[in-house]
Amino acid sequence: MKIIPLALAACICLIPVAGFAQRADLPPEAQVIAILDNHPTVSAAGARIGAAKAQDDMLRRGQHEVTVTGSYIRRTVDREGGYHEFDTTIGRAFRLPGKAALDRKAGALGIEVAENRAEDVRHQAALTLSGLWYDWLTAATLHRNDMETVALLETSVQAVRRRHQLRDAADLDIDQANAALAQARGQAAGSLANREQARAMLTATFPDLPLPVEPPALGAPELPTQSLATMRALVVERSHEIRAADREAQRLGVMSQRARADRIADPTFGVRLFSERSGMERGAGLVASIPLGGGYRRAAAEQAGAEANAARFDLSNVQRMVEATADADLSNARTRMDVWHGMAEAADSALAAAARTQRGQILGAVDLSDLLYARRQAHDAQRAEIEARGEAVRALTKLQIDSHSIWVTPGDS
Repeated sequence: MKIIPLALAACICLIPVAGFAQRADLPPEAQVIAILDNHPTVSAAGARIGAAKAQDDMLRRGQHEVTVTGSYIRRTVDREGGYHEFDTTIGRAFRLPGKAALDRKAGALGIEVAENRAEDVRHQAALTLSGLWYDWLTAATLHRNDMETVALLETSVQAVRRRHQLRDAADLDIDQANAALAQARGQAAGSLANREQARAMLTATFPDLPLPVEPPALGAPELPTQSLATMRALVVERSHEIRAADREAQRLGVMSQRARADRIADPTFGVRLFSERSGMERGAGLVASIPLGGGYRRAAAEQAGAEANAARFDLSNVQRMVEATADADLSNARTRMDVWHGMAEAADSALAAAARTQRGQILGAVDLSDLLYARRQAHDAQRAEIEARGEAVRALTKLQIDSHSIWVTPGDS
């Protein structure tokens, strides 16, 4: 049963990592970036960017198109005979001044909204990958620890049986040793099940991620060069969720202005050509029309204004949520490091106590039950250290992901 000695672990975690160097217990960064870029949720968000660009093109061009109308009439006049008559009107509506500029602005903001939402989706995928990855590593490290305990207790059982054959150990000693071994084997089976479940979840969620047969060892927490407080500020500064909410609030504000402007409808201008009495009368002229806005357009403007107000409140809420996430990330990173230091110290002490108890048992000064109890304490302390180490690494990695310091695409900051 081995853990990182406390003095060495403290030195490791107090040495700042150069920049945001790749951790040895994480997949290669280039591989992670490619996997995130190809994740279905990220691909779907990319498709929505394409939809936003198409929407922008539609708004720039406007919805008004050339309209052609016509009619043909066969008319009969008493004592004159029949006549062929027709008329054709070609017209198009035109946006009033200022409306096209608002449409262009709304389209551009829509693209920004989609782009920031896509980055936030990618960010959530990165958090999912990190969580599942460290679920796997932590479970695997716990299983290794459990198997080391099983091997140690198997040796102890064999030693007790030899002593029993020499009449130096009682049947109770064999029962106690076998019970401790069975318990350790059961715990190892449970940790194996957790490891395989974590691997299955990781493989199913990210099938493009190649996994080694044996997972890497769970490393010690490593502090980045930037202070944790600075990284906390970057969580808010680089938040794509805030940017998306801000651009959406601006877009809906522009759409509110557009709805108010649309209370005065766009006029339609065109040309009319006609022929009457089989061509004896011909003519051409200009036509114009404009709808007279009423209650519907007024209600549409009120709806757009209410939606714009709601978006501003949504922005305020998103800002609060991101601030809360940043504060929680900072607090969690600090406290999880403290917890790990305490658990590492406790594990070192428990190991030392178990070693001394084993020497006493060899000399005959300590009963087997006391040795088994000391080993159980050491084993439990090691499991607690591994779990605390995993939580500390998760907390630091989450802070790095939330601050967009690792696993980012070029230009994302």
